[in-house]
Amino acid sequence: MGLGRVKSLPFEVIEGEEGSMSSRLVVVGGGAAGMSAASAARRVDPALDIVVLEAGGYAAYGLCGLPYYLAGLVESADDLLAYPPSFFREQRRIDLRLNARVTQLDPQRQTICYAQDGRERRLGYHRLIVTAGGVPVRPPIPGLDDERVFTVRTLEDAISLRSLLDAGRIGQVLVVGAGYVGLEMAEALTARGSAVTVVEALAQAMPNLDAPVAALVEAEVRRRGVDLRLGTRLEKLARAGDRLVARIGGQQLSVDAVVLATGVRPASSVAAAAGAATDQAGALLVDESMRTSLPDVFAAGDCVATHHRVLGRPAFVPLGPAANKTGRVAGTVAAGGAASFTGIVGTAVVKVFDLAVARTGLTLTETLAEGLRAVATDATGKSRAKYYPGTSPVHVRLVHTPGGRLLGAQLVGAGDGVAKRIDPIAIALQAGFDVGDLVAADLSYAPPYAPVYDPVLLAAQAANAANAIASQPNSLAV
Repeated sequence: MGLGRVKSLPFEVIEGEEGSMSSRLVVVGGGAAGMSAASAARRVDPALDIVVLEAGGYAAYGLCGLPYYLAGLVESADDLLAYPPSFFREQRRIDLRLNARVTQLDPQRQTICYAQDGRERRLGYHRLIVTAGGVPVRPPIPGLDDERVFTVRTLEDAISLRSLLDAGRIGQVLVVGAGYVGLEMAEALTARGSAVTVVEALAQAMPNLDAPVAALVEAEVRRRGVDLRLGTRLEKLARAGDRLVARIGGQQLSVDAVVLATGVRPASSVAAAAGAATDQAGALLVDESMRTSLPDVFAAGDCVATHHRVLGRPAFVPLGPAANKTGRVAGTVAAGGAASFTGIVGTAVVKVFDLAVARTGLTLTETLAEGLRAVATDATGKSRAKYYPGTSPVHVRLVHTPGGRLLGAQLVGAGDGVAKRIDPIAIALQAGFDVGDLVAADLSYAPPYAPVYDPVLLAAQAANAANAIASQPNSLAV
């Protein structure tokens, strides 16, 4: 994964310069989207020449599993591999080339240049799929080039950090960023016995939640012993012997390692430099068939902006399920088949210690930023029948217009019940349901799994009642 510039390398021309290969598909990136694309293309055309160029030393691994590998829940790095490289090469006849970083794209000549083994090479293509993924955001802070600073965006990075943890050399660690990855890393490192400090520049954790919902997560993180500091920035980092000294919020903190979890940006620079259209975030713009604005060039995964079905426009929302789906569509169409991707609603769930935290659609903050008139309705119900052992609270926030149009939801609670409940709301968003439709949803019930009045139904009933009051003449509702 990843596109980058490589200079001053010996140059070698190989395999079909200037598009002379009439039936070669080249895929840039060997992550979820890339290998899904290559595999889908092979199913469509058994005779197609398929080459995958992966910048790192591993392909087709579970990126979202890295925190669990670091926590020790996943024993071996190999367990994260969907298939070994030999499977793709021998069973699917895909020419997978590791440590091959793409440096330049020439859409007129239909060639790409890539660096591998200290040489720069040129490769012609008939069709090209860019699945370069995302690049970690690295703030311009002195000291971040130290070897004890990790982004945990690649398996190599995770293996290096895991070796230090296994050797007992990470007693205290600083995590920069309190989003999904930052809090997952805080949990993983706490599980390994490290003392964890998390700093977040914003005033709340998990900025993709509304503040009242994020407060529930913050309380859980602090309850589990993490030193969570909000509204605090990492200002400087310096080496002090075997340790690092971080200046945060004007104070000094000595740590054994730093984990950067400050977000990702789309790895689109090479395609964009070749003229591919992008959105304001730099993500590649694609149509339903994953075609970019360049002829015979497709894109998929974390480097693209896909159609957001609630916003009604493209949005950069890098999540694993969409990466796999868009990769499959891109590979199918590039190989001559028919497929389309109709968009996302931004559904995600994350484990934060004993809580599951989920969202779909838009938050109230996001909705108001779009200039839409919206309100939020909160309700708290039980995960199971109140008399059944193990029941726990589930907090639901529905975001909707005063007229009842459903715009999004956020859920926080313990266990699998949150993941069970966010999915039907995501389907409701895709189907265009309003909160009245959600009230009528025929959800499952059994005491071990859900109460008769599910928390989602309680929230929908409250939202529907509020909408009814707001719609009455002389109503004082705002």
